[in-house]
Amino acid sequence: MFNRIRAAFIYFNSVVPFKLPQALITTAVLAALLLVPAPDGLTDEAWGLVAIFLTTIVAIILKVMPIGVMAVMAIVILALSQVTSTSSKGAIADVLSSFSSPLIWLIVVAILISRGLKNTGLGNRIGMLFIALLGKRTLGIGYGLAICELVLAPFTPSNTARGGGIVHPVMKSIANAFDSDPANATQGKVGTYLALVNYHANPITSAMFLTATAPNPLVVDYVAKATDQQLQLSWTTWALCMLVPGLFCLLAMPLVIYLLSPPGLKVTPDAVRFAKGELQRMGPLAPKEKVMIFTFGLLLVLWANLPALLFGPAYTLDPTVVAFVGLFVLIITGTLDWDDVLSEKSAWDTLIWFGALVMLAEQLNKLGVVSWFTEGMKAAIIASGMNWQPIAAVLVLAFVFSHYLFASTTAHISAMMLAFLGVGALLIPPEYLIAFMLMMTAGSAIMMTLTHYATGTSPIIFGSGYVTLGLWWRVGLVMCLFELLAFALVGGVWWKLLGFW
Repeated sequence: MFNRIRAAFIYFNSVVPFKLPQALITTAVLAALLLVPAPDGLTDEAWGLVAIFLTTIVAIILKVMPIGVMAVMAIVILALSQVTSTSSKGAIADVLSSFSSPLIWLIVVAILISRGLKNTGLGNRIGMLFIALLGKRTLGIGYGLAICELVLAPFTPSNTARGGGIVHPVMKSIANAFDSDPANATQGKVGTYLALVNYHANPITSAMFLTATAPNPLVVDYVAKATDQQLQLSWTTWALCMLVPGLFCLLAMPLVIYLLSPPGLKVTPDAVRFAKGELQRMGPLAPKEKVMIFTFGLLLVLWANLPALLFGPAYTLDPTVVAFVGLFVLIITGTLDWDDVLSEKSAWDTLIWFGALVMLAEQLNKLGVVSWFTEGMKAAIIASGMNWQPIAAVLVLAFVFSHYLFASTTAHISAMMLAFLGVGALLIPPEYLIAFMLMMTAGSAIMMTLTHYATGTSPIIFGSGYVTLGLWWRVGLVMCLFELLAFALVGGVWWKLLGFW
């Protein structure tokens, strides 16, 4: 009997499109969660959704199947279980609702636009320019990417457009110039390191400027409400407060990642000579390269919202609209053709799996799971009798690490931040309250470091295949803790000098 079971296990493990041991563990997790009674304050349907969400995360961590397949699995289970609606029709409408999200389409179109850099050769040219300037060491190239993020951040209110649509294609071009490509299993040469630097520069710069990411104005509003308008963060005040701790993190980040995920190629003594030779061989800019430069310039101007600044708010364009304009320009000029769009598998794969994760996060909020968690945290902190210092630490850490439950910084901030700020305003002495508010402000961007679905930039860079899931989460956790500590210590001293506490 045992031999038959063993033979059946071996057979199915060899033919099914998933890893059978991991699948059995994931199934056991789902069953165990469903057997636990719903906690007080949650309906059975809400608890069922929590079970499905946590099981999906476990399945992703264990790599049961390709992430797109697991996303489809979550869609099927939610639609069949009807935990979000009383009918199958309503359930499938809920499940598919996120696929109309402008954020998701911004990510998809940014990936499609980045293909133009490869097709035209402009990406390779940009990569060679970076190598010619900084290519003696891989670490130097990492700092070049970080500087690029910093220069763009004040003028690009979409961190996805900045990190995923502008900087990431440059990073890929540099990696390809060193023959570091996931398709050839050579990503470890320089690509993995540069992809991590490309990503982790994004949350830091998002924390440094009010105009560096879309939800920052919402943070300003919540901080003003929680302090009864005593702290109103203008663009200048935000930039001044975050300048020193942000620059410290940006200077340290490439080196920290260098230690956490060292590149295979550390010193490239011939790279500068090689790059200069390649640039000479390429000759002057080709017409299609000029179209790409024009398109990127157009995207940068529109993403930076310059028309609205010059001519008034009537000229404001949504970042996703701008992305579609850029893609259309590339198609009608022949820089990209429709086959390029159809064959960009990473874009369509990202649409499926990121859309499913966004949907799960939205439904958690809709069914009251997020508000239940927030209220429970508030009550526990008040009942604990802790001093204000550990209360402040718990509030910041709980807010930041609850981002594991979210696929959108805007959704997370909208759902939870005001409640956490309100608890802090009640329990933290007035003379230290502004420092706490500034830490929460920084944390609202730092939390993007954690997962491959944390913000719009992450699925673009993760989807390019340079970084494994396990490495992404490990580096994300370390960088999150490092940046929180840096803002608490360096930022705390800086804010003291500025007279904020």
